[in-house]
Amino acid sequence: MMERRRMEAALLVLLLVHLVAALEVPLDLPQPPTITHQSPKDYIIDPRENIIIHCEAKGKPHPSFSWTRNGTHFDTDEDPNVSMRPHSGTLVVDIGRAKADQYESVYQCTARNKHGTAVSNNIVVRQSRSPLWSKEKIKPIVVQEGVSLVLPCRPPAGLPPPIIFWMDNYFQRLPQSNRVSQSLNGDLYFSNVLPEDSRSDYICYARFPYTQTIQQKQPISVRVLSLDAINDTMAAFYNDTDLFSDDPADERRPTFLVPSGPSSSKTVLRGQVLEMECIAEGLPTPDISWTKVSGELPAKRTHFLHYQRTLRIVNVSESDAGDYRCTARNKLGSVHHNIHIMVKAAPYWISGAPKNLVLAPGENGVLTCRASGTPKPSISWAMNGIPIENAPKDLSRKVEDDTVIFTDVQIGSSAVYQCNVSNPYGYLLSNAFVNVLSEPPRVLTQANKVYQVIKNHRALIDCASFGSPIPKITWFKDSRASTLDGDPYIFHDNGTLEIHTAQAHNGGKYTCVARNLLGKEENHVILEIKEPTRILKQPEYKVVQRGRSAVFHCKVKHDPTLVPTMTWLKDDGELPDDERFIVDSDSLTITQVTEIDAGVYTCIMNTTLDHDSASAELTVVERPDPPTDLELTDQKKRSVQLTWISGDDHNSPITKFLIQYEDSLHHRGHWHNLTEVPGTRTTAHLKLSPYAHYTFRVLALNAVDYSLPSFPSRVFKTEPAAPDENPTGVQGFGTERDNLVISWKPLTGLQSNGPGLHYRVMWRQKAVNSDWNSATVANTSKFVVSGTPTFVPYEIKVQAVNDYGAAAEPAISHGFSGEDLPAEAPDNVQAVVVNSTLAEVHWDPVPSKEIRGHLKGYKVYYWRERSLHKHNPHHVEKQILTFSGNHSHGKLPGLHPYSLYSFNVRIFNGKGEGPPSTTQQFETPEGVPGAPTSLLVTNTDLDSLTLEWSPPHVRNGRITGYTLKYQLVNNSNELGPVEELALPANETSVTLSNLRHSTRYKFYLNAKTDRGAGPAISQETVTIMDEAVASRQVDIATQGWFIGLMCAIALLILILLIICFIQRNKGGKYPVKEKEDAHTDPEFQPMKDDDCTFGEYR
Repeated sequence: MMERRRMEAALLVLLLVHLVAALEVPLDLPQPPTITHQSPKDYIIDPRENIIIHCEAKGKPHPSFSWTRNGTHFDTDEDPNVSMRPHSGTLVVDIGRAKADQYESVYQCTARNKHGTAVSNNIVVRQSRSPLWSKEKIKPIVVQEGVSLVLPCRPPAGLPPPIIFWMDNYFQRLPQSNRVSQSLNGDLYFSNVLPEDSRSDYICYARFPYTQTIQQKQPISVRVLSLDAINDTMAAFYNDTDLFSDDPADERRPTFLVPSGPSSSKTVLRGQVLEMECIAEGLPTPDISWTKVSGELPAKRTHFLHYQRTLRIVNVSESDAGDYRCTARNKLGSVHHNIHIMVKAAPYWISGAPKNLVLAPGENGVLTCRASGTPKPSISWAMNGIPIENAPKDLSRKVEDDTVIFTDVQIGSSAVYQCNVSNPYGYLLSNAFVNVLSEPPRVLTQANKVYQVIKNHRALIDCASFGSPIPKITWFKDSRASTLDGDPYIFHDNGTLEIHTAQAHNGGKYTCVARNLLGKEENHVILEIKEPTRILKQPEYKVVQRGRSAVFHCKVKHDPTLVPTMTWLKDDGELPDDERFIVDSDSLTITQVTEIDAGVYTCIMNTTLDHDSASAELTVVERPDPPTDLELTDQKKRSVQLTWISGDDHNSPITKFLIQYEDSLHHRGHWHNLTEVPGTRTTAHLKLSPYAHYTFRVLALNAVDYSLPSFPSRVFKTEPAAPDENPTGVQGFGTERDNLVISWKPLTGLQSNGPGLHYRVMWRQKAVNSDWNSATVANTSKFVVSGTPTFVPYEIKVQAVNDYGAAAEPAISHGFSGEDLPAEAPDNVQAVVVNSTLAEVHWDPVPSKEIRGHLKGYKVYYWRERSLHKHNPHHVEKQILTFSGNHSHGKLPGLHPYSLYSFNVRIFNGKGEGPPSTTQQFETPEGVPGAPTSLLVTNTDLDSLTLEWSPPHVRNGRITGYTLKYQLVNNSNELGPVEELALPANETSVTLSNLRHSTRYKFYLNAKTDRGAGPAISQETVTIMDEAVASRQVDIATQGWFIGLMCAIALLILILLIICFIQRNKGGKYPVKEKEDAHTDPEFQPMKDDDCTFGEYR
């Protein structure tokens, strides 16, 4: 177990210390073979062409090639039909002298040189096949209308499978729909047949892709008959036809034709395409829908084909496994089918195939063959094509499952290793060589190469190198003062230097240096940053009338060192060779535009590094010509048919026609819009009103504008008649307490239908068995009924009448006579206090008869009489809360705690407010108080201080006491433990003792009522310095021994100064003055508070 852990630790170190990427070894250096090109594993060939089995490889020395066929050596020299291309392993089989099927086998190529052996995949060679359809006699099919039908295709098995499609004798694809569709196996399914399905040329075609040949099945004849037709034709077709479904074809619920049964299952491989189909029959035609029972369908990978009958999921993954349900549904019912999908996986790489290793003598490395699959694949290793367990022993190599570990490799350990990963669904074979070389660095990138990059784009500067050990790449810029590191530079493992967003200052000369133990090599490259090409002013969409000029502007900015090229295109092609097209440096002008000039114009500015383009559309239009030849036909009392001929639309389709009329009897000289018809029609059936003299005209509209009006039609007169309609907008309301105003929207002259228009106004009280009152009024819009009771509901009718009769019985409208102020106040008014700031007011609603109008709601007037605390002032400030609708209670929020409130309630209607209720009062309970008004620190002493405060301005109740909390604050503003004191309500100061001297304290003070504590006020202060320490300093300074010591020190300093002075006069260079300037006399250093050292003596 310990050995296993050591090995895992060693492996981790190897991966972290020496993670080697795949290297491209220069071909002038010794290296094992690498296969560069090979034929696919499953290789289907065209039997009409020579067979070419590819196998190309590189190496130093150049490798030699050999082949196996079906696992045994294949001697190509002994087969005259087979040759191997020079310097290559590619086989060429000449089928001119042999049949292609003789060479259907499994081939494997081997490339070897003295450094190792590489092998190809097993290449299975099979020839494509496109067999002919077997001959068969297909009888005509006669079916009853409405039944289901399946036309089988059953193409011959080909390699690869053919592509199936149905066509007729004229090689036209047969139409398909949600009723008729082709299944995945090629059969043609009819959910139900219709008479139009009858035809004699249902032909199934099979196209074989490799040989590009098409085979066809014998045509199938289908005749669809109704039930009566079947009886008439039964005898004629009985002997030589197949008759399907002689039961009546009634409507029926869906049943599945494919697949059968309630459920099925299917296995699909990861990465492939999953196709599931459900085809149902029924009448009416069923609709198919799909769901995933165990989850959601992958939206981006899901496609529905063949009119929802096929569900296709591409790039299948393990998450697609589960149960899917297809449902067929029509109006008679539905049916379900569940499909269980199992996802397997052929082996696939997890982190890529093993990569080549180039190691220097003494280095370590790892080959990793990490793959997965379902079921889990097995992994085997080979060296130079020989199973690794049979290969020569190598102490530097150790195999651990999917990993080969190399330790302290030496010259001569080069080899090619094969990793084979397989499970029942496939295999992966990968070659990776280990090449042990000792090479100094070489830079492969061209020297002094110039890189040009557009500003704000990514810059990639190459430093491709090779060496063994792998060289370390270092980058420098310009002066090489320091290596490049960090933002904005990104260093890639292959030596490339990346600048994610290149700016102007990033340009310059770059040097890359490749180093390893054997030496170094450097290379210089140049990076130039260019300004981007940008179209500053883009061409704009133009709508130009024919004959005018169109100008497209395209103003461009580009880097001055780049050569620009401006190109104009029309509809993605070249401009017409026409002198009307004038191209300037930044514009395109088209003179005398015609309809053929319409299209999309694009300006493109190209440089060697980038380009920019912009497009705009030109529409050449003109308003249409007016319609002509207006004609009135099919003349009736109240309608007429109008036809006309459309004018030229001038290259802009007419979207609609507007028909206008003039009524010379009522509004001579005024044209009114009558109706619109789509631009595709040139006739209109016009509905007219009686008692009018009509003249019509037509205008055409296109994208430009309306045309001029057409010439008017002849006059068409309609006869008078009784009104067709009554006035609208009838309503009743009161403007006074004893009246009813009846109003309506009067008819227009055209609506009057005849002369002598007037109105019959009728009214009566609602819910009272009274007769209708009526009055006849002239052509007006209102009538006032006086002397009505206050606020009584009425039924109202207004009927239009002219000299030719009355309109139909009018509909009854409803209204009310005038309102009056409410007569009563709400009763039983009371308040329920919810909390210190909220009360709920209740009242009994006013009886309906006393409201005397439309109830709008209730208003609560309330005001704060005073605070219940003796120190608070008197308040009288009325407030109003409105409760719309028929309420019997309401809440009063935002009240002041510990206060006396008065209130009353009033009802209001559309006229105004009623009398107030009896004024009631309520008291709000106590709340928490506000913060104390002030907090001051006084009498600060060495270890004590006094706090003084003022009571809260907002007390919200009786103050029951105060809470004082305090804590010390150190030099780093950290807070110490909290001390707490409870203080009586009648105190406004407190003295704190036993505090620390020279210490900052923070204090918090809040007041309390019976409801709890309110917010706190805070204050900070610092206690004074300890006077005892200062006095001790003074005492020490007055001691005799201290004075003697100071005198002795002063004498020694004086002697030292004299000696220095004598030395200087003798030519000495003792820097006393400089030292005196740099170091102040210790006697004059200030005293430090924390260590009690001596300060300045005065």
